[in-house]
Amino acid sequence: MKKGRGDQDMNKKAWKAGAVSALAVGAGLAAAASKRKKAGKVVKSASDYRNTERGIQEKNSKGIYYSKGNYEAFARPEKPAGIEGKSAYIVGSGLASLAAACFLVRDAQMPGENIHILEAMEVAGGACDGIQDPTRGYVMRGGREMEDHFECLWDLFRSIPSLEIDNASVLDEFYWLNREDPNYSLCRATENRGEDAHTDGRFGLSTKGALEIVKLFMTPDEKLYDKTIEDVFDEEVFDSTFWLYWRTMFAFENWHSALEMKLYIQRYIHHIGGLPDFKALRFTKYNQYESMILPMVKYLESYGVQFHFNTQVTNVLFDCRDGKKVAKRIEMIHDGREDGIDLTENDLVFITNGGCVENSSMGSQNMPATYNTELKPGGGWDMWRKIAAQDPAFGHPDKFCSDPEKTNWMSATVETLDQRIIPYIKKICKRDPFTGKVVTGGIVSVKDSSWLMSWTINRQPQFREQPKDHCLVWVYSLFTDKPGDFVKKPMRECTGKEICMEWLYHIGVPESEIEELATNSANTVPVMMPYIDAFFMPRAYGDRPKVVPDGSVNFAFLGQFAETPRDTIFTTEYSMRTGMEAVYTLCNVDRGVPEVWGSVYDVRALLDATVKLRDGKKATDMKMSLAEKLAVKKALEKIEGTDIEKLLKAYHVI
Repeated sequence: MKKGRGDQDMNKKAWKAGAVSALAVGAGLAAAASKRKKAGKVVKSASDYRNTERGIQEKNSKGIYYSKGNYEAFARPEKPAGIEGKSAYIVGSGLASLAAACFLVRDAQMPGENIHILEAMEVAGGACDGIQDPTRGYVMRGGREMEDHFECLWDLFRSIPSLEIDNASVLDEFYWLNREDPNYSLCRATENRGEDAHTDGRFGLSTKGALEIVKLFMTPDEKLYDKTIEDVFDEEVFDSTFWLYWRTMFAFENWHSALEMKLYIQRYIHHIGGLPDFKALRFTKYNQYESMILPMVKYLESYGVQFHFNTQVTNVLFDCRDGKKVAKRIEMIHDGREDGIDLTENDLVFITNGGCVENSSMGSQNMPATYNTELKPGGGWDMWRKIAAQDPAFGHPDKFCSDPEKTNWMSATVETLDQRIIPYIKKICKRDPFTGKVVTGGIVSVKDSSWLMSWTINRQPQFREQPKDHCLVWVYSLFTDKPGDFVKKPMRECTGKEICMEWLYHIGVPESEIEELATNSANTVPVMMPYIDAFFMPRAYGDRPKVVPDGSVNFAFLGQFAETPRDTIFTTEYSMRTGMEAVYTLCNVDRGVPEVWGSVYDVRALLDATVKLRDGKKATDMKMSLAEKLAVKKALEKIEGTDIEKLLKAYHVI
């Protein structure tokens, strides 16, 4: 796939790039850190695009600095001067917006009554939803996976009171839960209608495939602008179990951004070994709305923060001249009437631009979800287009929302109504769903599904009011346009019942029983999301606006389509980070923003990941030419008896 005979020398080039000099591919990865610092100088305009490591504890051009360690983590900032005279208007009430509001209250110490959250819907949460629709059933459009090093998220949740445990924070209850009941999967993938695919923790990468990943890891960002994953990988990667793990876990497609793929590898290099069995992941007790959104809403309400529902922001008007950018007016529709808010420089505006769940639609047990790609006036994408037209620094929304065939996937929530389906679940996940503990431990991917279906069961109940003998299953598929293996229709044309039938087929229910069980033993609600993967589309620097654009006086961008260095989108952490950076910048909060976890600069993480990526094979076991073998032998002799040798042996590199 876009690879010629010239790439046959790739192994040799990769060794020259650093693998041999460091005795392994892993140490070649370590060289990526210095290479990346050099890359920042290639494009002057993007010099601070990625690097948050330079000038630690020195304020950057935005007036903030990045920190690490307990000294900064537990510090409380002084109240910023003049904060009582400022107001904040936050567009949207998704996770990023709520985080910004919380940071305004806690760290900027803005009076709650000065903070206004403008939300088009009747409930907060944005994409982080959990719905019990009395006419359809339970609906979870998605779920949220977390890890130990979501630094901004945990920084905030230590201050948000638990709704269930007295004198405890959301972080406390989350930490206790996951320590007592750690996450791990006992079956990562199936085939042949519910049989364990026996991926058995292996990535199945050839040496050439592993080196393609290493090469991407070390490629400067600028060389990956507007490139797809297909431009950098071929079948050596795409035919591997690694790619099955990766694309089903993160919802990557072959045509998505090579840059984002690289960012993900670097961001989570410390979790490569946990990718096959999900032991790196942490999950909430309930659905994302009840576990994350509701505690934040209650916290904000306790401080008097103003929620304005049924308020659709249609545009923000700016005055951009002489290098200065000022938000001057918010245009909106409130309760069906056109309205607006005139702004001064003391009125801070936080804008959630774009929207991954825009145009999403729910079906029902007997009705398909509508596949509607038309972006109508007044929506989040339309608002961003209007904003972007006012200044080049406000990004290019059409890079993300112009090709829904490349950005859509579907999910469905299956509610079991009796015990007849449960034995098939138990056989695969090897756990009882009704213990209140980890069930599947993450998604189970159906390796031979034409829809590329995956499904998961998190701790039950997922809703506080859920019947104790009902189990909620989340199903999703990446290929919504392909005919199913049992239901010979594309997923996007299927009712909830038909999607359930396809799932039952793949978990091993006898064909003669499938329709009856899908009809009477389950209720299934499908959801189509045409733009759910929009942030993965190939992009270049500047396509997403900076959290605080250069020259901004009183506004910032939030969420998955704002640009912040080094972190990766499609995560709760990214939303939290943009909120924190926006507030700290505009309010001059004198406290460090926790840096993105620096495992990419940790030689131990790099060595460990490299060996695990090759299914435990030592670097010395790689196929090498005679010259390469001699080079390795010579290098090993030079480090004999040193701490370097000890380190390489400890991580099974040699």
